[in-house]
Amino acid sequence: MKKTGLFRGAFITAFLVVAIMSLIAPAVFAQGGEAAPAAPPVVWHYFGAAIGLGMIVIGAALGIGKLAAAMGESIARQPAAAAQISGAVNLPLFLLEGVAILAKVFVLLIVFMK
Repeated sequence: MKKTGLFRGAFITAFLVVAIMSLIAPAVFAQGGEAAPAAPPVVWHYFGAAIGLGMIVIGAALGIGKLAAAMGESIARQPAAAAQISGAVNLPLFLLEGVAILAKVFVLLIVFMK
């Protein structure tokens, strides 16, 4: 399967976000030896949660799209087996959605417990 520009763009975007966050993280979490003046609270965990939620949604969408495309192609090749193909695809589809929902819940718990 040939990779399209959308997949390359998503990969490059994710790579750049991770690279920028890894450059910012040492400055954010650095601790000084002396007491620093009172500064406003750092809210980088909200930004990280937003990036994480975005990556979860993109990953789930790509997985569900790939399953649906394979199902459509299989039904187009063998229309008589449409019910069996749909039944075989439903379980992994539901499991993928469940994993995405659980990941979203865990990210939101991390934000709310911070």
